Amino acid sequence: MEHRTHRTGVIAILNVTPDSYYDGGHHLTIDVLLDSAKKALNGGADILEIGGESTGPASMDVSVDEELRRVLPALQAIRREMPAAWISVDTTKAIVAKASLQEGARMINDVSAGRADPEMFSVIAQSGCPYVLMYAKDPTPRTTKASIQYTDVIATIRNFLMQRMEAAIVAGIDRSQLILDPGLGHFVSSDPAYSFEILRRLSELTDLGPILVSPSRKSFLAGPKHLPSADRLLATLEANVMAVHHGASFIRTHDSKETREALVSITQKFSTR
Repeated sequence: MEHRTHRTGVIAILNVTPDSYYDGGHHLTIDVLLDSAKKALNGGADILEIGGESTGPASMDVSVDEELRRVLPALQAIRREMPAAWISVDTTKAIVAKASLQEGARMINDVSAGRADPEMFSVIAQSGCPYVLMYAKDPTPRTTKASIQYTDVIATIRNFLMQRMEAAIVAGIDRSQLILDPGLGHFVSSDPAYSFEILRRLSELTDLGPILVSPSRKSFLAGPKHLPSADRLLATLEANVMAVHHGASFIRTHDSKETREALVSITQKFSTR
């Protein structure tokens, strides 16, 4: 497994779904998908991540066959046009993960942390690929808008991630394969205060392994003006910079070019002091 130690890894989100909260329906044709993928790579993305199932509040279940129908042609097209691209697939289904890895994907991002499909850990162990375990308050891939409260949100997330890491290692996954996502937004709570607290206290999790965060355009960034997702770019970039400052190794985002520019700018400012 490769880790880019010289800079934060930027993961470009390419959802091939009709119902994702920000880019749903945008990449439903291969030409548009390829154009976005090329722009992401040219803008500084290190990884392209294909997602074939929305997991946001009110999203609908997607069958294995439908998810494969969405993901595999997108994956094959990118591999054909950009053979050197590092591709991740966002899925909770072992069959989709296995098929994607066979088609050239090199990483799997699982918002359920292996809870949705008992076969997922076996697929990841056999492949040896990087694997993202994410904290989520809900046990299924469908998240809810429940505004749950925490005594200590970081302690809760840390305990969850440690338990899932242990289960993954027992199943044969090497610890070096694991990337950890503390979750943000509705995955944690509809109370936005917790997402900001996670970003501020991210360094309390970095001893567990590489940390991935994805504040991208999420509702906790809407602020008092209740900004729609289309108007949350500035808040997203601020959250990304905060996450990197506190130890994030990977930023997953819809705005890879702007994210890379913001991170380069901040790095240059600190390096000249």
